[in-house]
Amino acid sequence: MRSHRWFTPWLLVGPAVVWVLVFSLWPFLNTVVLSFTDARPLRAVQPVGFAQYERLLQDEQFGYALITCLIYVVVCVPLLTILPLLLALLVEKNVPGIAVFRTTFYFPVIASVVVVALIWSWLFDSRGVINEALQWMGLTDKPVAFLVDRWWLLACAILLTVWKGLGYYMVVYLAALGNVGKELHEAAMLDGAGSFRRFLSVTIPSVRGAMLLISVLIAVSAMRVFTELDILSNGTGGPGGYDMSIVMLIRRVGSGLNGNLGYAAAISVALFLLTLLPLIVIAFMNREKKTTEVR
Repeated sequence: MRSHRWFTPWLLVGPAVVWVLVFSLWPFLNTVVLSFTDARPLRAVQPVGFAQYERLLQDEQFGYALITCLIYVVVCVPLLTILPLLLALLVEKNVPGIAVFRTTFYFPVIASVVVVALIWSWLFDSRGVINEALQWMGLTDKPVAFLVDRWWLLACAILLTVWKGLGYYMVVYLAALGNVGKELHEAAMLDGAGSFRRFLSVTIPSVRGAMLLISVLIAVSAMRVFTELDILSNGTGGPGGYDMSIVMLIRRVGSGLNGNLGYAAAISVALFLLTLLPLIVIAFMNREKKTTEVR
């Protein structure tokens, strides 16, 4: 049997390596370089050192965008970590018709986020279904400013994100629950543990790795939120731009012939560093866990 030539593996991985270099690594390095310049369309690029980052620290709009993203992280991480687990426990039983419920819960995942956000904006409009229903039931005398109030708009966007992500993370938990030994639950039942106690002492420790992974994915996605806030606010970022996310700010700063590409690149680098924080946290937690197991 002839052995493979030395370059055969490189032929197989070559297209993927070229793709990563051209469409990932090079744009990233170019963004870092641009962040130290005053690059603008149709103008010569001039290096400005750390001027763009100094401007970033003094930019009030960036502060509002950062607060919006942090609120998104603080609210979405616990909701999308716990609720999908409860949903997975609800549908993991093999009973007749349970596949219908699994499909129903997963359906929002396959729907386009743009389409869902548009439907959401129609529902929460001042003349939308929600306001009409509230007034019909006598719960309010006038339309609630869901899409023009800073906090209501943020709440609607978070609700949309949570609703759309439940099914996806439910599937992740279903895979993790499938690896939980039934003998653990049976042993806990013999010791007199009830359903809630088994949930705390058996289920959660068994899916802790999945919970950490899901928490990191949610945190990174929340820091990079764009479509929900952009469509619900009609691209304005809400009243005064208070609900603008960091990605929306990058789009606003860097768009058009007068766009400040250098400053947009600096914001992009800052966003990249912020998304690294959850990854560092999970790496530290895994390291502590391994150290504890060794001891």
